[in-house]
Amino acid sequence: MEGSESQIYHERQRLQFCLLHSLNNLFQDKDAFTRESLNSIAEKLVADDPNKETWTTPLSLLLKPHHNTLTGNYDVNVMIAALEGKGKSVVWHDKRHSVDLGADNLMGVVLNAPVKRYGGLWRSRHWVVMRKINGVWYNLDSDLVVPLRFKDEDEVRGFLDQCLSSGSEVLLVNNA
Repeated sequence: MEGSESQIYHERQRLQFCLLHSLNNLFQDKDAFTRESLNSIAEKLVADDPNKETWTTPLSLLLKPHHNTLTGNYDVNVMIAALEGKGKSVVWHDKRHSVDLGADNLMGVVLNAPVKRYGGLWRSRHWVVMRKINGVWYNLDSDLVVPLRFKDEDEVRGFLDQCLSSGSEVLLVNNA
């Protein structure tokens, strides 16, 4: 990477901590969130749940309602609570409309994309963040070796359309 791209913060994928990496990439700060802070948010969500007793199973020590304690794999509730805790709002994108990439309050776009690995034997979902930095949109996917720079907003829209057609969910992160 050259110039301003070398100053873009980009965490790489480790285990199933893609939400942690995505949030830190979104905030461009390696310390915006930690595994411990996301675990704490997930535990608080369970503690605040009026139906928490229904979550108790023999596997509850490892497979928590909102995350897997060994590998990460946090759910959307943890993401929303984490972002709201930083003063952001999260809006599920209405697929009938295009994303207003030029909105003044838009901090970034979060995708929850279906993934297949090992010849389709392993199916899961992956958190991906896109953000405009210094006037340029980037795909900050933690599975990428380096951030992917989009040439213009049309390319971003094309990427979003492709993601939506493959079953991705799109969430917009707004500054409050």
